[in-house]
Amino acid sequence: MNKYRTHNCNELRKKDVENKVSLSGWINKKRDHGNILFIDLRDNYGVTQCIINKENSNFTELEKIQLETVLQINGKVIDREKETINNEIDTGEIEVSIESFEILGSCKELPMPVFSDQEYSEEIRLKYRFLDLRRKKIHENIILRSKVISFIRNEMNKLGFNEFQTPILTSSSPEGARDFLVPSRLNPGKFYALPQAPQQFKQLIMVSGFDKYFQIAPCFRDEDARADRSPGEFYQLDLEMSFVEQEDVFNVLEKLLVKTFKEFSNKKLMFEKFPKIPYFESLLKYGSDKPDLRNPLIINDITEIFTRSDVTFEIFKKLVKAGSQVRCIVTKNTKDKPRSFFDNIDKWAKDQGASGLAYFTIEKDKEISAKGPVGKFFSKESLVEIMKKTNANIGDSIFMACNKQKDLEKILTLARDKIGKDLDLIDDNVFAFCWIVDYPMFEKDEQTKQIKFSHNPFSMPQGDIKKINYEKPLDILAYQYDIVCNGVELSSGAIRNHIPELMYKLFSIAGYSKNQVDQKFSGMINALSYGAPPHGGIAPGIDRIVMLLANEKNIREVTMFPMNQNAQDLMMNAPSMVDENQLKELNLSVKLKK
Repeated sequence: MNKYRTHNCNELRKKDVENKVSLSGWINKKRDHGNILFIDLRDNYGVTQCIINKENSNFTELEKIQLETVLQINGKVIDREKETINNEIDTGEIEVSIESFEILGSCKELPMPVFSDQEYSEEIRLKYRFLDLRRKKIHENIILRSKVISFIRNEMNKLGFNEFQTPILTSSSPEGARDFLVPSRLNPGKFYALPQAPQQFKQLIMVSGFDKYFQIAPCFRDEDARADRSPGEFYQLDLEMSFVEQEDVFNVLEKLLVKTFKEFSNKKLMFEKFPKIPYFESLLKYGSDKPDLRNPLIINDITEIFTRSDVTFEIFKKLVKAGSQVRCIVTKNTKDKPRSFFDNIDKWAKDQGASGLAYFTIEKDKEISAKGPVGKFFSKESLVEIMKKTNANIGDSIFMACNKQKDLEKILTLARDKIGKDLDLIDDNVFAFCWIVDYPMFEKDEQTKQIKFSHNPFSMPQGDIKKINYEKPLDILAYQYDIVCNGVELSSGAIRNHIPELMYKLFSIAGYSKNQVDQKFSGMINALSYGAPPHGGIAPGIDRIVMLLANEKNIREVTMFPMNQNAQDLMMNAPSMVDENQLKELNLSVKLKK
């Protein structure tokens, strides 16, 4: 028998009545009814209600003990009275009559309550994260995370993947986010970088002939925080496969994600075979390459309408002549919505920094017309044309924006989400996965106007590589893909470029000389010269998968010890200054900017 407990705090049942037991855990709640004291004792597994009568010599001392004190309680299991049975906990039919107790760990005054999920400031929660993690919801989130990782690991083994660990200290990458640098004591003036991802190493594993690799990989990027991105570090399911095409990678990940989301959620999957949406189509229809397919609203291009002589909406017509586009969102059967519904969306758009959203509703009395502030600018014929282009019907409403393409996509993807929520079109009990495919290999930098890689520089271009027109680099598509769920990007992946000559050529388009490629990617380019197989992979984010399964909006709710928005660990006071002697050992000195 264990010194501290005979049972966990979720184990006792009616069959244990009259047994002597020992339980250990934290005081979750106390309820003093004058002649009787109730103590809810909590451990990792659950809660047991314990009781003590005033006649017991231990009553007075227990009455004074602070919540979250760690106790060992010894006593007898008894039946609860029928009217006090609690069906919300596993041990709800019994309670433990306290005979003796021992304080195993005392507790100071709490800076925040543990027994409730009341919201507290981020500063308090992260400074006292060890208390925050005791709270029921976040405790369950972290347990869920552990179970999800174990499940994924087991499924990857079943799929024939081998788990390998790649280095944490590596070389700095010239692509992607900022690196975290680590000074080398043995090599003065030189630095390691923490890996932004095991990208090059997992490709080298394929070159080494291992065929199928995975790991639950820690990744480090010096990026600003967002709700779905931790500053500093995160974990991803990193995988790579040899002798595969894009579809082979899709099949593996689809099977894994369908099984995982069915195992850990009661929500429905909209698709078990995930739809594939080309990148440019996604930007047009959803305004984003991270579409939430639960939302049925589609964006349509109606720029051509504003070249007609029977459309007199001059503001938009002038902008279209100057090179702007007009795109719209159709809302079905909204003719009976009050004027305030439409005006609120227009005002919301202005609050986002746009010029607003023009709108009208399609009506028909004797003939088709448009009701709303800009309806008078459209002839019957132009409205019929809009209805054809957008599949709109009588009683539907049209929200329109006019701008340059990037700005148009930005406001309309936000408007699509906003209108979808306002009209209650988004089913929160559904997971909608999709693949975004056919990314462009290159894009033009808006500031410098130079050609640069748009996604992953190590990707294989599409088509016959002998017939690629390098004179039109913006037309080259790559075997690059993202997996998206409910508007959250889970991962990017690609079929890799394993041909050194082709890599030199593609990098030259982005402004890299052969010498620069040899210097910056020496390990990779050298390895590919010794017989590299066709290979590809992907790396979905563990944190984001768990965030979706736990139905959380912020990644910190599923991360055990996250940093705050300023990349600070308030609990451990990191980052911190280091001793002058440590700096000397590393041949470093600190010179702060004024």
